[in-house]
Parts: sequence; C-alpha cells; structure tokens
Amino acid sequence: MSDHSDLRPPSPPPLQVAWRRVRAVLVDHRPAVHAAIDALAWVLALGGGMAVRFDLHLTSDRWGQFTAGDLALVMAVAAVLQIAAGWAVGLYQARWRFGSFDEVAALGQVVLAVTALVALLNRFTPGGQYVPNSVVLIAGVLALVLMATARYLWRLQLERSLRPSAHATRVLVLGAGEGGIQLITAMLRNPDSQYLPVAMLDDDPAKANLRIMGVPVVGTRADLARCAAELDVELVILAVPSAGAELVRSVVEVAEQAGLDVRVVPPVQSLLDGTIDVADVRPVTEKDLLGRHAIDTDVGAIASYLTGKRVLITGAGGSIGAELCHQVARFAPGALVMLDRDESALHAVQLSLTGRAMLDDRCLVVADLRDAPRLAAVFAEHRPQVVFHAAALKHLPLLEMHPGEAVKTNVWGTWNTLLASRDSGVERFVNVSTDKAADPTSVLGHSKRIAERLTATIAPDADGTYLSVRFGNVLGSRGSVLTAFESQIRGGGPITVTDPEVTRYFMTVEEAVQLVIQAGAVGRDGEALVLDMGSPVRIDEVAHRLAAHAERPIEIVYTGLRPGEKLHEVLLGADEVDARPFHPLISQVPTPPLDPALLERLVGTVDDAVARSLLEEISASAAPAQRSAGTGDTAG
Repeated sequence: MSDHSDLRPPSPPPLQVAWRRVRAVLVDHRPAVHAAIDALAWVLALGGGMAVRFDLHLTSDRWGQFTAGDLALVMAVAAVLQIAAGWAVGLYQARWRFGSFDEVAALGQVVLAVTALVALLNRFTPGGQYVPNSVVLIAGVLALVLMATARYLWRLQLERSLRPSAHATRVLVLGAGEGGIQLITAMLRNPDSQYLPVAMLDDDPAKANLRIMGVPVVGTRADLARCAAELDVELVILAVPSAGAELVRSVVEVAEQAGLDVRVVPPVQSLLDGTIDVADVRPVTEKDLLGRHAIDTDVGAIASYLTGKRVLITGAGGSIGAELCHQVARFAPGALVMLDRDESALHAVQLSLTGRAMLDDRCLVVADLRDAPRLAAVFAEHRPQVVFHAAALKHLPLLEMHPGEAVKTNVWGTWNTLLASRDSGVERFVNVSTDKAADPTSVLGHSKRIAERLTATIAPDADGTYLSVRFGNVLGSRGSVLTAFESQIRGGGPITVTDPEVTRYFMTVEEAVQLVIQAGAVGRDGEALVLDMGSPVRIDEVAHRLAAHAERPIEIVYTGLRPGEKLHEVLLGADEVDARPFHPLISQVPTPPLDPALLERLVGTVDDAVARSLLEEISASAAPAQRSAGTGDTAG
C-alpha cells in the first residue's frame, strides 16, 4: 500500500490548535465567561480607584484607616452585585447581541446601579467606610470602560474569525450608502463568503474618509478602473438598490473596458425585508440595464385606499394583472377578487399567492368582459370598492389583422366594466392603458385611446374617481421584446429586429405596477396618468448586447416596421402637457370625454377595414359639448 501522507494538508501549529479549543470553550460558556469578566472588571477597577485616590500607592500602608481586607470586601460585594443585577436584566442570558449598542446601554445601566448600591453600602454600613467614597465613583467609570473594552475586543476577534479567506474573490464595492454598508457587513461576517471586499467607491464627498469594518472608501465612480488595477480587484459590485438603468449601464460600460466583471444587488422593491445579504448579489441582467427606475412610493397614501377595501382586478391572470394581485395583497385588502377568462391563469395566480390552488374561492372569477350581464352579476355579488382594469388584447400585429377583436375586448369590454363599476358604486377605478394610445397609429393604440376617453366620459356621473394609467413596454411580461429575444437566442437565432433605429420605453413589471398603484392614489377624475419610463432605448442595441453574450454566434435580421408600428413611441400626445403636481414620476393630463353614442356605430361590425376605420375615427372625434354617461349604455 502506497503512503499518501505527503498529500495531507499540514497540521496547524500547536498554539493555534490550543487557541481554537479555548475559544470553543469560551463560546460554549459565554454567559458565565461574561459574568466572570464583569466581576473581574470591578476588582480591577476598585484596585485602580484606590491607587488613583492615594497617588498610585498600591499598598495599604499608605492608605490610612483603610486596609487591604476592607478593599477586598468591597470588591467581593461589587462583583456579586454586578452578577446579580446583570442576571436580573438579562445581561448574562443572551438577551442582546454581544457587544451591540443595546447591550452596552444595558451594561451602563447595570454598572450605574451597582455603583450607587456600593456607594450607599460603603457610606452607611455600621462601622464606618471601607473605602473612600471617591474610590467607588472612580471604580464605576473604570469598570464600565473595562467591560466595554472586553466586549469590543471579543467582538473584534469574533468578526475577524468570520472574515472570508484570502482566497476569496477580491471585490470593489460601488456605493457606501446603507446598501453598501449592509453588503460589506454581510460579506465580512461569513467565513464561507466567496467575496472579499477590499475597498469602496462613492460619489459623495462626505464619505471620502469613511471606513466600514476596516474597508475604506478610496475614490469615486470615476476612479473605478484605476482603483481596480491598483488593488488587484477581480469584481465590481454595484451595491445601490435604488440604482437606475442609466447608472447600471454606465458602470457596466466602464467595468467591461477595464476587464472587470460586474454584479448588482436587486432593486429595492425586490428586497422582501429591505436588507441586503451576500446571497442577493447576482449578475447584471437586461432588466437591470433597461428597466430599473428609482421609485419613491407613498405607502401611506396607497394603504388608505386599498387596506380593508374590496379590490377587483380584471385580467388577473396576465402579466400586469398577476403582479397587481401580488402587490395589492401586501396592503391587506378586505377582499381580492381576481377576474379572468383564462381558468389556468387564475390557477397559477392563486398558487403563487397562497401556495395552494384548490380553485374553491369565490374570489376567483371566470368571466369574459364581453359578456355584460355576466359582468354585472359579478359586480353585484362582490360589490368591489376599487377596480384595476388590466384586461386587454395587447399584441399590435395581431390586432392589425383582427381589429374586430380589439373592438370587442378593448372597447366593449372596457365600457361594460365601466358601467358595472358605476352601477355598483366603485370608489376608485384605474384603467391600465399603453403608450400606444398617445397619438395612436394602430388598432391597438386607437382602441386603448377610446378606452381612456370612455373612462373620462363616465367619471363625472360616477360616485368615485375614474382614471387611466399609461406606460410603455413592460419587461418580463408575456410577449415582451426581451422575452422574444431570449427565446430566439435559445433556439439558435436569428434575433429579429424591425428597424435598426427603432426605440422603445422599458420598465419592469414590478416597477410599472408599483406606479400604477401609486397613480391610483394621486389621480384625479378623468385624467390619464403617464408613468415616467426614463429615456427610450434602441432595440438594436439590446439585440446586439444579448447576441454578444450568447454562447454561440447569433445573427441579427432586420424585418422592417409592421403595419401600425411607430419608429419611436411617445408617452404624451402632441396636445398633452407634461404636468406632475403630485409625484415626480407621474404626469397627469386631462383626457377629453367621448360621446357614448358613437359606440353604437361599432355594433355588429364584422368587416376588418370598417372596424379599423371606425376605431380611428372615434378615437380622434371631438369631445361632446355636453356629455352624459347615462346615455349610450349599450353593451357589445
């Protein structure tokens, strides 16, 4: 048998082994050890206090009437009182994290109480004082310092033992705010962490000299390449949960030029408890590069109109509707009614919300918005107070081929929902619209513009507030361009782009829905609220970036704009003014009402060309001089 002993790792030095054993014992018996340390602190503090009181004379022959025995008695009393008082308040029962500010505050209270008790006993015990009263006061201060120092050194040693090994990936953390602090702390308290932070960067001049657990801020974002080279860094982590897409893109661009990999932490709304951990660090995705927007949500305003209310969401099984269900559920509505004509989609939503999908809840409603009597019965049963109308047909090319379907769902379906909402006394109605409704050129755009105008039409005659919310492409939604590109890459290509110059606005589904809910809190009757989606992005750049990161060469093919498509989308129409009175990311524009009698022209329309022409004509029609939502209550 061959000897493989030379392949075994070398044994640690004997002193290191001994220290590990001692440390294990100390950790296993930490409460008793802490109590002993605090008792010893009083012994040392009282001895030091006597020395200070008598000009550093350490023997009792210069203490006058006070003897070493008297001092020893006071030391014993103080030690016993410290242990008793500390136990009573939980100091030695792991009630607080060791060495934390909370524990030090409790420690200060205990030491103050012990100092007072020892001083009283020393002063009023029959037989005279055992030590000068000044010694007790000096000893109280010294004892607190010694106890706090012991805790600091203990915690320092513990944190050092938890630091990742020198073989971990050397990391430069960008962002010294709360997110960066949480991330640095998490990395340096995990011995198994694959990251070793060596420095931080931050653009705030006030943080130029900041150090977090020994990790210094060494420059600003402009110094990224230089600092990475000087510190032999392999990875950059953008630790700014509120970072927008523009910041992510700029950091990735600089890092790639320097040959560095980039990681990010999720957007702040994706963090369940608002804290960052090492496990949250992940590679940059196209969603980070396109759809991250810093959103300041007024939680109080949202809660005031959702909490405890009966909320109904149409199109609940779709991408927007499902995310609406998830976000509304966080505000504890009195009831959450989810309506969709796709039973499988409802099954998936219930499963994701509750972890079970028995399909036995009356709040799961299978219904078609085209069926006005069925819709009225649903509203009569559930009596919703808030309605989010997210149901719609949305694929532009399909609706160009089948405009009659846009009429049935986007126009008649919306009108049926509006009438049912008005008749059942809905307090707040939010119609989810699209940027295609701004200066529309397609069947989809015209049908959604009509839906916006119908919402404004019924608003004056309804008891509640009726408004629309308009936004652009939603990343991660079914049929979105990013989803299509990723599918084409998985299939080996090619990636199809309509035009090399085409641009679109992007936002993640989470951000879009968050602003939809926010808009519902600030919107006024008849308005269209337009969400700020940042700067438009060239689709061709997205395609090339995805192709560059594919595992194999991917061809990009240009197919030309399809009927009804715009080269550049707009969020506001030519006659709409960008006014943001209540929220910096939400424009609020008045919407002209529509004469409901015009809808009668759509009844029975079967010819595609006629339907397309009527949609265009009705969406552009002038607002009536006098309107009444009580007329034209015709269901399609």
